[in-house]
Parts: sequence; structure tokens; C-alpha cells
Amino acid sequence: MKDNKSIGFHLIAIKTEQFAVLEENFKNDKDVDLNTNFEFKLNTELMRLGVFATFQFESKKKTFIKLQVSCHFEIEPDAWNSFKQPDEIRFPTSFARHLCMLTVGTARGILHCKTEGTSFNSYLLPTINVAEVVTEDVFFTE
Repeated sequence: MKDNKSIGFHLIAIKTEQFAVLEENFKNDKDVDLNTNFEFKLNTELMRLGVFATFQFESKKKTFIKLQVSCHFEIEPDAWNSFKQPDEIRFPTSFARHLCMLTVGTARGILHCKTEGTSFNSYLLPTINVAEVVTEDVFFTE
């Protein structure tokens, strides 16, 4: 398995999959929760891995901001082949975390742009410890 420094990849696409501000669900309250979810999707033909990050800001258990961003990464052939196993493709935990961190940073910028000039611009994505979210290798069976 390769370490992150020797894994060749590049970001090829960023998409805002979902964005909504639901003002009617916002209660001017200091108790705001943030739910975060990551999903990985694979395109074996093009040697691409997509990271989909969803963030929901909630007030009194009702979502008032929802953002889903995807970042699509093309993996270089040597790295891709090193991840392939007989019946699966397995991405190391540290690499998956790195891609998640890039996606979170991207989402932070998108959230800022989408809410700029509104009262919701004060809701920022905090730093997220992706080590607590991605705790094992990411793998797909073929």
C-alpha cells in the first residue's frame, strides 16, 4: 500500500449537488447542530473516486441549511493498480481522509459563497476531524 505522498491523483470536478436554506425552520437559538455525512462513489472505467459530503445545520431538530458537495478525483494508473485486489478495490484510510479534508474545505467555500450577503453567512463549517469519520479503508467489491 502506498503512503499519501506517493499516490498520484488530481481533482477533476466539483459539484454542488444540493443547497437549500429553509428559513422557516430556523429558530434564532444558540443551539445549532451540524450533521455531517460522507459517501464514496467509484467509477472503475475512468479510475475515479467521488467524495460526497453532506452537511445539515439544524435548529430544534429541523434543517435550516443543507449542503451536499461532491469532489471527483482521478487516480493515476499506478496508484489505482496498487489499490486493486482480486475481488475489490481498497483505498487506504489515510488517503480517504485526505480526500475528505479536501472536500470539506471545498464545501466550506461553497457555503460561504451561497450565503454571502445573508444572515446565514455566520454559519460556517467548523474544522472536522475526519479521522473520527473515516476510521477504516474504503473499499468496493467488484
